[in-house]
Amino acid sequence: MAWLLPWGMVLLPWGLVLLACGLDRLIGDPPAWRHPVQLMGAAITALRGLAERICGSSPPALRLAGGLITLVVVGGSGLVGWGIERLALGLPLLGLPLLLAGLASGLAGRSLEQAVQAVLAALPGGAAQPSAAASSAGGSYAGGSELEPARQRLAWIVGRDVAELDAGEILRACAETAGENGVDGLFAPLFWMLVGAALWSWWLGVETGGRLELSSWPPGSWPLGTWSLGTWSPWSWPPGPLALVWMFKAASTLDSMLGYRRGKLRWLGSAGARLDDILTWLPCRLVAFSLPLLAGAGLGSWGQFRRALREGAPDPSPNAGVSQAAYGLAAGVRLGGVNRYGGRERAKPLLAVEYRAADRGGVTAMLALSRRLALAWLLGALPLMALLQGLGRWAGAGG
Repeated sequence: MAWLLPWGMVLLPWGLVLLACGLDRLIGDPPAWRHPVQLMGAAITALRGLAERICGSSPPALRLAGGLITLVVVGGSGLVGWGIERLALGLPLLGLPLLLAGLASGLAGRSLEQAVQAVLAALPGGAAQPSAAASSAGGSYAGGSELEPARQRLAWIVGRDVAELDAGEILRACAETAGENGVDGLFAPLFWMLVGAALWSWWLGVETGGRLELSSWPPGSWPLGTWSLGTWSPWSWPPGPLALVWMFKAASTLDSMLGYRRGKLRWLGSAGARLDDILTWLPCRLVAFSLPLLAGAGLGSWGQFRRALREGAPDPSPNAGVSQAAYGLAAGVRLGGVNRYGGRERAKPLLAVEYRAADRGGVTAMLALSRRLALAWLLGALPLMALLQGLGRWAGAGG
């Protein structure tokens, strides 16, 4: 067992992610705090204005400017995250709180859950569950001014028009948001956070290979840099979980602000939108694969995964339809249909058509699935990181 690293080093990168998840679950995104995404958004707004003034209406120039904006915002966000990581490694008493707060800011699990639950709470009691007739017909079963509070809260978390939604459509919007944003706001950033932690795990293994034995580990020492291995410098560590998750959040913010197929944004926002699609592609499919296993599909899990890919494929987004289909199938909730955006109707693919229409129980089940799946991902990542450190140490020792 000499090739294995001390458990303190195995737990270090993974433990940072675990603490960040716990912090997000505990406090979410306090409204009084300045969120990093707000700073990213301010930079994007300023750069967009500059690009539009310089490029005018020239599509090639706008595409080039969009690529440069993406490079600056995503690269700059990663660089700031990398700097905070260096601070945490060099001055842990000062840097570690900033690192944990930054990591927690990359996750939107609690804030998404609170936002969806706020819409459910604003629905009138009689509108919480659709009648059988309304569910099968897709019609309204509650309306009027009593739904206005729920519509107003829903408008904060969806891009569709909400002014004319009935209670059934509000519930469907909540369910679709719980599924799509469960990937965008929780699992995609968690994935990139774990990738950054895995990079640190491998690096720890390689750097200590052949020159650190279990018996030589100083009891009670902090297993970072110069505190236990005097040859290490904080600047020698590779980019880690904060650098990667903030780069992802920057791409996601670019997509949400510029990724529209209208006007100048058709060209200016294309680079950010495509990068966000690329960075979300694998986490989305990992969610679609792991959700059936968690939901108890058993031997049918592979077939359910394939079905989510198939039913989500017609969606214009390469990820939104797949994530919604995965959640709809796992929770047994029918999703999809006609939405209105800017007054124009857009038909989305029907998903999990044999199941019940979205109701309060279905939405709540989706939120619960996200909580359980996040825990499963964290627990599954621990042995993988331990193995990665062991292999890194073996490689560092020359095989």
